[in-house]
Amino acid sequence: MRPGQGQRAMKLRICGIRTIWDTVADGEFFCPGCGGDRNYRRLTGRRRFAVLGVPMLRRGTAGPVVECAACRAHFDTDVLDHPTTTRFSALLRDAVHTVALGVLAAGGTTSRTVLETAAATVRDAGFDDCTEEQLSTVVEVLSADIGNGSAFDPAAEACGAALAIELHEALEPLAPHLAPAGRESILLQGARIALADGPYGPAEREVLATVGAALQLCAEDTARLLVAAARTPS
Repeated sequence: MRPGQGQRAMKLRICGIRTIWDTVADGEFFCPGCGGDRNYRRLTGRRRFAVLGVPMLRRGTAGPVVECAACRAHFDTDVLDHPTTTRFSALLRDAVHTVALGVLAAGGTTSRTVLETAAATVRDAGFDDCTEEQLSTVVEVLSADIGNGSAFDPAAEACGAALAIELHEALEPLAPHLAPAGRESILLQGARIALADGPYGPAEREVLATVGAALQLCAEDTARLLVAAARTPS
């Protein structure tokens, strides 16, 4: 030990700043340290000047911080913005389901090939019991809500306000947590459904453009991906 080190260590043990943590909330989060879903405590701290371990004078506040119940590491509270793996899986499953319904509402459900493609896509996303008949029934209800049954201009109504809201509500919470390739993958799944019975119709293009915007893809990237999908053999 170098000269003076022992004295400094002794001073640190005699006096220093001590933080007293209080739990203000708890729950489950995705822990960056553990790499999985864990329980957490949200803490706020009171800093005290301590002598012989006894808190004495106030020295302000600390936190708030998030403490992992497993690894005990502390993180900034913005870590809670990241969904748990369970929540992320649910968001992804619901996003694919909504995109499939949107494309079907725009293109219609008369093609068995389109329905089969949509149902297979939704099952792959996590809805294991999804059937063509279930999707067709839901689309009928959705189409009535957005005016797709109108005798005036069904194509113009296909991506009306109600459907656009549904797409944005399903996709916007998910988009910030997906890499660009993940966002593109969701768009391309919708494109493959639309292309199952032939080239895109105007209403299908409109829906897919809305999907791209909700996924935070620029219009140029969305157009490029849709062209590439159309050129890819099914």
